[in-house]
Amino acid sequence: MWSVPALSFLALAHSAYVRAVPVCSSASAAVATTWYTGWHAQYMPLEGVSWDKYSSISYAFAMTTPDPSVILLQDSDKDILRNLVEMAHQNNVAALLTVGGWTGSRYFSTAVGSAENRTQFARALLDMVDKYNLDGIDIDWEYPNKQGLGCNIISNQDTPNFLSFLRELRSTDEGRNMTVSTATSIVPFASPNGTPTTDVSPFAEVLDYVTLMNYDVFGTWSAAVGPNAPLDDTCAPPQYQQGSAVSAISAWTTAGFPANKIVLGVGSYGHSYFVSQDNAFADATQSAAQASETTLLAAYPPFDASLQPLGDSWDAVEPASTDACGNPTAGGPSGIFNFRGLIEKGLLAEDGTPAAGMGFRFDNCSQTPYVYSPQTSTMVSYDDAQSFAAKGQFIQQSGLLGFAMWEAAGDYEDMLLDAISDGMSIGGDSCSMSLNGVI
Repeated sequence: MWSVPALSFLALAHSAYVRAVPVCSSASAAVATTWYTGWHAQYMPLEGVSWDKYSSISYAFAMTTPDPSVILLQDSDKDILRNLVEMAHQNNVAALLTVGGWTGSRYFSTAVGSAENRTQFARALLDMVDKYNLDGIDIDWEYPNKQGLGCNIISNQDTPNFLSFLRELRSTDEGRNMTVSTATSIVPFASPNGTPTTDVSPFAEVLDYVTLMNYDVFGTWSAAVGPNAPLDDTCAPPQYQQGSAVSAISAWTTAGFPANKIVLGVGSYGHSYFVSQDNAFADATQSAAQASETTLLAAYPPFDASLQPLGDSWDAVEPASTDACGNPTAGGPSGIFNFRGLIEKGLLAEDGTPAAGMGFRFDNCSQTPYVYSPQTSTMVSYDDAQSFAAKGQFIQQSGLLGFAMWEAAGDYEDMLLDAISDGMSIGGDSCSMSLNGVI
């Protein structure tokens, strides 16, 4: 196994797009992208996006349907998408549409499952590109031959069928002249027997890049509090080696996908957990009255999943109902804290450091922090500017193509965006887009 300090220093590799080419003054072909979600547009209007710091922005989400010729985009999303494309192009930034996501991936398997369906699905995507004047499509299939939501249609032929679909999409004039990317797991696509595919090099021939979603590695489904988006886990205790940027890049490149076509997915949010004071602190004798910003928190403490804390102001206590699969849900909050929410709720100070009275830990292995409120017994694992800077350096040192942040609205005054850009040495406004062809 290898770790970040052992990496050789590599320049970012060149990559060309036919319709939209990032041009960066320090890194000649870096992808600096983010997702913009329609449901958070009220918190971050398009006018609030730092367009000069991105090479592209992808709108989330359009969804698959039982009919491969139909891609669903909610009415409330259509005007926002049109405005996003217009504003992106005014700022020389590429505009993409992400299809799928956690709840929108139910019918990918059907859409690519036969030659006829692949042709219809490809045409549906190209029609969306034409209708909204997009520069490309981002396919977020969660996940080929692996169950995500719980009621996705899956097939043991999903991965080879996906490759056949991408080849057909690229065989068209329109498909050759746009960006095609996919957001996926930190392990390669599942093979027909369910194990990670050992050779994904053919996908590199039809994708501009793959985004490895290195977040949600730990959450309230886990056995202990752990890092949401670890940079490294090879230095963690074996039972907590659940995946990281380091292991993800190793897995994908070992399977034949070139590093210079890999984008690292990074998260501007964290998960919260109810952790008793007895379990929260590294020193078991630490009392709430003694807690301060220098108090060291315990590593991987247990938590009570039945007492899920409420997240930031964007979170809500959902009533018991049924999920998208029709299964009953207990309801309750998600517990998500966006980085901006940690500041707005007072767990972090305005400069992104832990507020007075909070417990804190920065894990040097995963390069992620934890903050703890003794008053509410709420512990949050998240990424801060130091985390993003380390990931930016990792991207540059590993020869990766760039980063994709979920999501634009989660940042606070560009603290995370600036940190990862500086770590990559691309600067605040050094990236711009050419929409006029290959450079």
